[in-house]
Amino acid sequence: MKTEENDLQTTVIRPQHGWQAIDLRELLEYRDLFGFLVWRDIKVLYAQTILGFFWAILAPLIQIVVFTVIFGKVAKVSTDGIPYFLFSTLAVIPWNYMSTAMTTSSASLVGGQALLGKVYFPRLIFPIVPVLSKMVDFLISLVVLAGVMIYYKVNPGWNLVFLPVFLLLMMIVPAGIGLWLSSLAIRYRDVKFALQYVLKLLIYSAPILYSASAIPEKYRFLYSLNPIVGVIEGFRATLLGQDIPWEYVAPGMFTAVILLVSGALYFKRMERVFVDVI
Repeated sequence: MKTEENDLQTTVIRPQHGWQAIDLRELLEYRDLFGFLVWRDIKVLYAQTILGFFWAILAPLIQIVVFTVIFGKVAKVSTDGIPYFLFSTLAVIPWNYMSTAMTTSSASLVGGQALLGKVYFPRLIFPIVPVLSKMVDFLISLVVLAGVMIYYKVNPGWNLVFLPVFLLLMMIVPAGIGLWLSSLAIRYRDVKFALQYVLKLLIYSAPILYSASAIPEKYRFLYSLNPIVGVIEGFRATLLGQDIPWEYVAPGMFTAVILLVSGALYFKRMERVFVDVI
């Protein structure tokens, strides 16, 4: 007579010391939780609102109109011959995604403290979820971008094939910054206050309101180390059918990868103290 044995999977959780590599296989095992948390964020964002997802269109549209009036009509900022409304739209759409994803990601651990001490799952999920959920807003806001491009009769060229590269870069930037800031916010609650002022400064550190050609040539390499510059310039070039300015894009890509890798490593190093500190 045969006896049936149940194969039980045992998970052993050990304290971590020093620098730890990211366990991508473990993250893959929790992909269902990823999906649940992303869907939860999407539902909560527009719960009990009258306009619902329309806010994802209205918010950037108002910002674009304000920038066009102030910087395009009043200040008459140079845009290298591009209509300012179009120029601003191509920058505001990706910028709004990055700024909101950075803000939400940096506060993700503090906001999810109720789950931290109750059950184990990779803590890395917390700052990554907002980066994914905010893509819904970004995709909806593309309605504004499509409408503006149709109005100005813009025909993207062959280099539109590079657009996925810049979309990925657009996600890497808030992911890297979110990993750093969410780890720091556990110990230093000043992070959420400081970030509000930093974001207001960052909008002037990239060619959102002005053209990158306005930067003196001797400072352009230093300027292009800002990964947001690469996202905006690459986004504009691919959608307008212009040559991609790799001199602005390549340094920013390097910085973005450094931010992501270093942020993930620092996050893993601090992970063991999250529950105790929070």
